[in-house]
Amino acid sequence: MLLEITLRADEAVADALADALLKAGALSVAIEDADAESSLESPLFGEPGYEPARRAWSHSRLHVLLNPDRMAAQPLVDAAAAAIGALPCAIDSYGEVDDADWVSISQAQFPPTRISDRLWIVPSWCDAPDPATIVVRLDPGVAFGTGTHPTTQLCLTWLDRHLRPGDRVLDYGCGSGILAIAAGRLGAGTLVGVDIDEQALSAARSNSAANDVSARYTDPAGLGSAQFDIVVANILSNPLKLLAPALLARVAPAGALVLSGVLERQASDVIAAYRAADPAVALAVSEICDGWVCLSGWRSA
Repeated sequence: MLLEITLRADEAVADALADALLKAGALSVAIEDADAESSLESPLFGEPGYEPARRAWSHSRLHVLLNPDRMAAQPLVDAAAAAIGALPCAIDSYGEVDDADWVSISQAQFPPTRISDRLWIVPSWCDAPDPATIVVRLDPGVAFGTGTHPTTQLCLTWLDRHLRPGDRVLDYGCGSGILAIAAGRLGAGTLVGVDIDEQALSAARSNSAANDVSARYTDPAGLGSAQFDIVVANILSNPLKLLAPALLARVAPAGALVLSGVLERQASDVIAAYRAADPAVALAVSEICDGWVCLSGWRSA
């Protein structure tokens, strides 16, 4: 049995207090908007180019998980507050949390994911549902892309239907590398993944090795001037619009451009941005899943 306490903090100290609590011995700290589901609730998250100006909630609620010694809870909170020069914080509530095999519970949230009759995404702790199918082995990690999000599934479905053996594939914004890896397992030739996050690049390299897929992962500066038969980018609508000239330049003659991370209501704006940048690649909605779309189009030969 573990002890969970809650306390409140304002925007000036919430993040620092959470860090100090962890250093003082807390097992975990979760921060949420204390004004959630009220008229004072404020969003902090948006996509690039449209981020809210504020970086913290006015009032935060901290959920702190501790070892089950209730008498030690308030001294630990006091020590954490003192460490950052904040006023003492009173504990709002105490509760008990059953200890559990959290690893098994977490793993149960990621069962094998069927993309098509022949393509599956399977975590390392599961057996492949059908050994005769094409299997991508991928565990949740620091980078986006486990096969469960609709945008990832849309791109995987497109690759499964349209990729030709030997195709040169660019996975722009590769995250975990799942799209490049799937392309490799489906028979692609040259594989390149691009990301601006070094942790994502490291994860993609590790995931590719685990799947015996040879791919090169780099930041945008290391891409050179190569063109590809398939350029796939699963990001978000605003960065996709900003990247239109760069991505279009990578599409070889008769090659395809595949975009996701776009909501249905954003599709027309993204299509217009790419048409303005290069009308030789005519994008259209190829599939819809849970409000997200896959846009694709082929460059004229």
